[in-house]
Amino acid sequence: MNVHRTVVTAARVLAQLRADHRTIALMLVVPCVLIGLLAWIFQDTPVFDALGAPLLGVFPFVVMFIVTSVATLRERTSGTLERLLTTPMGKGDFMLGYALAFGVMAVLQALVATGFAVWVCGLDVAGPVWQLVVVAVLDALLGSALGLLASGFARTEFQAVQFMPAFVLPQFLLCGLLVARDRLPDVLHVVSDVLPLSYAVDAMKVVTTSASPGQDVTADATVIVGWVVASLVLGSLTLRRRTA
Repeated sequence: MNVHRTVVTAARVLAQLRADHRTIALMLVVPCVLIGLLAWIFQDTPVFDALGAPLLGVFPFVVMFIVTSVATLRERTSGTLERLLTTPMGKGDFMLGYALAFGVMAVLQALVATGFAVWVCGLDVAGPVWQLVVVAVLDALLGSALGLLASGFARTEFQAVQFMPAFVLPQFLLCGLLVARDRLPDVLHVVSDVLPLSYAVDAMKVVTTSASPGQDVTADATVIVGWVVASLVLGSLTLRRRTA
């Protein structure tokens, strides 16, 4: 892997995103709209404070998964990836470049969504707001990394979107958002302990309910980072030059 090639790839992806206003709106506006809708539905109730922070992690995760998986597959189906890989650029450079580009967007997305949830919708946060932002960034990066991984198994953009239920829905059901994980059946509890979104939701809950999240958030964040790294490594190994 080469730092220069990685940075050049990231710059190219960011330039493409800058020209794609619909994708930017999907990444920056849609999470705010969903959070705002939730706050509006449950105004004057404690429900928004209980669900707002976990969903602040789930929404960016889902959005970044969709955008990244489709964008990566488009590179392959258009022949761009095949042309790039005839140059000295390796698969690792490509994957890290994409991860870096969407990492920048993840930071921007987290800042916008967190600021909207806290200062516009009135989300009550007991812990430091900056930790909420960090966890939101990690959740978005996790969605991007899993999207890059999923793109390697899809042949069309429609198939990439179809992978979302397989990658995202089980995690959504078992992450503790609908039912506390310690109340799940034993087998499902074990499965939830493996899924990365469980740790994202746990971290968000800790930040909003504890004035000193400290080690709990660090432990959850470490698991999320481990999943991001593992997904990028597996994605680089399964990445194909073009669809068959």
